[in-house]
Amino acid sequence: MIEQKARLLIVDDNKVNRLLLSRSVELLGYSAAVAENGRIAMQLLGDEPFDLLLLDIEMPEMNGFEVLEEIRHDPSLSDLPVIVTSSVEGVENIVRCIDLGADDYLPKPVNQVLLQARLSSSLENKRLRVEQKQLLEKFATTEVAQDLQKSGFSLGGKRVYASVLFCDIRGFTALSESQSPEETIELLNIYYTLMFEAIDCHGGIVSLMIGDGLMALFGTPRPLQNPAQSAVAAARDMLAMIEEFNLERVANSNVEIKIGIGIATGEVVAGYAGTQQRATFTCIGDKVNLASRLEAHTKVAGCEVLVDGVTQDALREHDRGKPILQVSFKGFSDPVDIFSL
Repeated sequence: MIEQKARLLIVDDNKVNRLLLSRSVELLGYSAAVAENGRIAMQLLGDEPFDLLLLDIEMPEMNGFEVLEEIRHDPSLSDLPVIVTSSVEGVENIVRCIDLGADDYLPKPVNQVLLQARLSSSLENKRLRVEQKQLLEKFATTEVAQDLQKSGFSLGGKRVYASVLFCDIRGFTALSESQSPEETIELLNIYYTLMFEAIDCHGGIVSLMIGDGLMALFGTPRPLQNPAQSAVAAARDMLAMIEEFNLERVANSNVEIKIGIGIATGEVVAGYAGTQQRATFTCIGDKVNLASRLEAHTKVAGCEVLVDGVTQDALREHDRGKPILQVSFKGFSDPVDIFSL
């Protein structure tokens, strides 16, 4: 059980209180460390992990209210349960503690039976929160998971400036028909592992996977200073990883794989689409359609990466691509300027 292994930090300026609380929690099967004021407590919380904080209010240098404020603004401590143990009277003080993020309040002198119940409940709630976060991160990217935890879930979207990247494996259908299903799944697993790594390293998220294709977003839900530059940097890493992967494939007498990438930049509508029961973070707009068209056109143009004019203009000089004659794409009334990296 997590309660039997939990490590608690007791913060109280009174030495006798620290000793009595330490003895109480150790008799309950926990381990305890102590701090004599809030400043020392925050130093300890920054240096080592704790499972729960027992916090006094009236202390010199940094009181309990100030500690709660610090914890509330520190993302690394967002899952830390805090139980206030104080002789400060008044409902308004208890309400203030709860408003600042405390999980519970125990008046002094602390009742042993109540202490056991509150510790068990708070640690169980922490375990459930951690499990929920881990489960969420299995089915959503880190950025989307953080967005959900910070803002909550609601269907709808907002206009944002972002870069959209589409990528797929050339000739994948023919390749999959020439090998066993197990080999195809293994290839896809490796492919996605490599692509996810490149995209994640440059601040992007993968919002859609269909077969061998994927759509990645740069600039939403996490803002980026230059989404286009980040998307192109990711594309270059994707190509470099595929090149290294092909060395291994050739060594094992497998055919090389090739990928095509299309990138478009501009205003899109991003948010959660679907139903209350099942939804995904995605984006829509002309730039999404254009990125998809550019990726498909890489086969026609005989190049690996195509970008639109907005992406081209946002790149550093040495990263810019070579212009290709304007192309008319389905769904677009005017020809589009495109560039090959």
